[in-house]
Amino acid sequence: MNIIKGFPSTSMNDYQLNTTTIIRHAARNFPEREIVYRTSEGVFRYNYAEAYARIQKMANALEKLGMKTGDRIGVLEWNTHRFYELYYAIPGIGAVLLQMNLRITPDELIYVVNHSEAKLVFVDESLIPLAEAIAPGLKTVKGYIIMTNKNLADIKTELNPVYSYENLLDQEEPYYDWPMIDETSAYSACYTTGTTGKPKGVYYSHRCIYLHAMEAICYAGISWKDSFMQIVPMFHAQGWGFFFSATFMGSRIVLPGRYMVEDLKSLVDLMIEEQVSIGCGAPAVFMPMLNYIKTLKEKPSFSGARFISGATEPPLIMMKEWKELTGADIIHAYGSTETAPLSTYNFIKPDLVKKLSEEEKWNLKRKQGLPVTGMDIKIVDSEGNELPRDGKSSGEILIRGPWITGSYYNDPRTRDSFLDGYWRSGDAGVIDPEGYVKITDRVKDLIKSGGEWISSVDLENAIMSHPKVLEATVTGVHHPKWEERPLAFVVLKDEFKDRVTKGEIIDYLAIQFAKWQLPDDVLFLDEIPKTSVGKFNKKVLREKYKNYLINSTKI
Repeated sequence: MNIIKGFPSTSMNDYQLNTTTIIRHAARNFPEREIVYRTSEGVFRYNYAEAYARIQKMANALEKLGMKTGDRIGVLEWNTHRFYELYYAIPGIGAVLLQMNLRITPDELIYVVNHSEAKLVFVDESLIPLAEAIAPGLKTVKGYIIMTNKNLADIKTELNPVYSYENLLDQEEPYYDWPMIDETSAYSACYTTGTTGKPKGVYYSHRCIYLHAMEAICYAGISWKDSFMQIVPMFHAQGWGFFFSATFMGSRIVLPGRYMVEDLKSLVDLMIEEQVSIGCGAPAVFMPMLNYIKTLKEKPSFSGARFISGATEPPLIMMKEWKELTGADIIHAYGSTETAPLSTYNFIKPDLVKKLSEEEKWNLKRKQGLPVTGMDIKIVDSEGNELPRDGKSSGEILIRGPWITGSYYNDPRTRDSFLDGYWRSGDAGVIDPEGYVKITDRVKDLIKSGGEWISSVDLENAIMSHPKVLEATVTGVHHPKWEERPLAFVVLKDEFKDRVTKGEIIDYLAIQFAKWQLPDDVLFLDEIPKTSVGKFNKKVLREKYKNYLINSTKI
């Protein structure tokens, strides 16, 4: 990128963009604004002023524990008020908050902590067994802070040395003289789970998350009138970072603590009780939430609410039913760990509102959306040549911008992940003449059958629009004649278990797809394996069923 230096400005360019500024101004401007948090003991409330006092106390405590500028500090925690506090206290002293993904394997967690050289780990009481399992393999950790309301003496653990989060706060003053941290310094780190090899470290700068927070405010229309719920796990890609945006604007914040995707009743009930108007999540969460809402005699009103959906393309029927039953808009956005993650946001441009039919508008909402301001997105062929924005030419999506990672930390394996200043997403897609991005597949998930490409994403979204289907995914497996053929995996809704045949699914698809694009078989499962961020884990299915069609007696 060619950067030129123009005429000097008279602006305060030395005033740095820091995370501390966000919480400091929230506490000043909206001191009484509620932060609601749920624990196993019930729902509790405090406010920005009280949270800020605790944040300053923890900053003091960290310094007394010997933490210095640049140190990495790990956090093993759910979506709690303490995690929220640490997202400001740790970066505020110039250290780096290491997000420890609870859904990766213990061996991967050990690698992440050692690779980052973390010196301290915060551990929720419920996660002590996980911390104890990895502790023997950790080379640089000097202590553990237990997050609990209990007395430390009542906690049995093999971790050593241990401190109490609440006891540390009790010993400190609610004032800390925040340093002005260089905005290009890392504020937090997240390691991508990836599909092969060891996790890769993405270290986000203060500037990155500050600008990302502002961008989310602009595109999602976040204001002090909103009640924001942190649905996405805060231990991965900063939970998509919208809690920074909510704090920036003084929105009410709802932190649901620990919840299970298998039982989202309590999450929906909390959303209703706290009148949540904005949140983020994956279809893997929004779908079971919708199924629970359908069982309610009186449907909740979420009129005006915006729920940002990422990870995978939201099924059209899911978006429609959320709107019809609750009034909420499911809005598709696109990103990844490397993009902080907001890179595109789906809204219908004013001129298109007048031109499109209702059905055309719904189909447009399935796309990943328009690049948000500041993002440069292009698609390239296998030689790196940019492809036209005609909605048909498919290639790999490349992204650059002020909150996109420009490298991975200390990882020579990843040099090929960047091209001409752009990050290579690994996603295959098209860009239409209006500028909307549409993912057609992961590059590695495209199915090449007899020399022709088949999009697994289009097939699985079509299957999930079937009224009897709960979830579906499609992957390519080896074929003795055609190289690869699509194999579909389907989870039926409970009331239709054992009442749907392969033929019914294939006939349903045949209306939309050519015969050669249809899956060779449909396998009905009780559950589809998922990755740590809620995406369908095609790698597992591909490996398990790679010879399914070769060994089949039908071939």
